[in-house]
Amino acid sequence: MATADRIELRGLALSAVVGVLPEERLGPQPLEVDLDLYLDLSAAGASDDLSDTVDYGEVCETVRRLVTSSEPLLLERLAMATADAVLALDARIGSVTMVVRKLRPPVDSLASSGVRVTRSR
Repeated sequence: MATADRIELRGLALSAVVGVLPEERLGPQPLEVDLDLYLDLSAAGASDDLSDTVDYGEVCETVRRLVTSSEPLLLERLAMATADAVLALDARIGSVTMVVRKLRPPVDSLASSGVRVTRSR
């Protein structure tokens, strides 16, 4: 069942090795992650109980752990693997949209570069 309910997580600041160019492989670079988790929030809205919703602290920790431990070449790979891991956390999450941005892309005059992926059950 599709739902318009969502949990929005914005501006998760992380550092990771990601990129194709040799200078991008030398060490971690700053990234920013945004997530939208789509799930039915009516039980949590009625009960005011954390067990009736997704613990976004756990989501952020899962994302942090995966992003900082993997060293993919492409942001696309990083975003898809991380979105899949978030879906696996809790069966109530029907879909997740994930944005990953490099805050220092290797292109002159470009403030950021990023990808947005959506994964659903």
